[in-house]
Amino acid sequence: MEVTEESATAAFRAEIGYYLAHHLDGRDAASLDDLRDRCAQVIVDALDAPAVELPTAKDAMLAALRFSAFADAAPALRALRRRGLRLVVASNWDASLAEVLERAGLGPLVDAVVSSAEVGAPKPAPELFAAALERAGVPASRALHVGDSIAGDVEGARAAGLRTVLMVRDDPLGAAVRALQGPPQGAPAVPTIGDLRELRSLV
Repeated sequence: MEVTEESATAAFRAEIGYYLAHHLDGRDAASLDDLRDRCAQVIVDALDAPAVELPTAKDAMLAALRFSAFADAAPALRALRRRGLRLVVASNWDASLAEVLERAGLGPLVDAVVSSAEVGAPKPAPELFAAALERAGVPASRALHVGDSIAGDVEGARAAGLRTVLMVRDDPLGAAVRALQGPPQGAPAVPTIGDLRELRSLV
């Protein structure tokens, strides 16, 4: 069937909204497969395409997902590892997070991966930060959290007792994020970086 760009955009927006609201359901392979079925159904419904079979829609949805690392990610992680630091990825994501990082070429550069679906709580809840600290094997006082969200990353990490750095890339999207978020409310100014390689001077 033919789908206009406008219709496809609206369908994927609906699917993304559903996924964000339900990503904790994807805690393991079986539950993630079920979540993907439901997300694909959202796309079918949004396109008003009942003749499209769910497996076809699911395959198309998954084929449309592409993840690639920013150019600064791998060099920054390698530099930090050379200094003997333990690197843990903690993200609001489903059980596929480690697989996504592997496909993006970052898996071998981190020591552990923990997703909100695995823990059962998304940032800014303290459970995700606690799980990351456990994987890192350090107390909060010796950890630094880097993230791109003020509410989820900066305020969540601070509440969990971690130092934090806000990642705001110097591109149109980063500028839009800066304008929308503003400074953290009721908290000291947070160190901000635009390139992950800047972390070397902060740790």
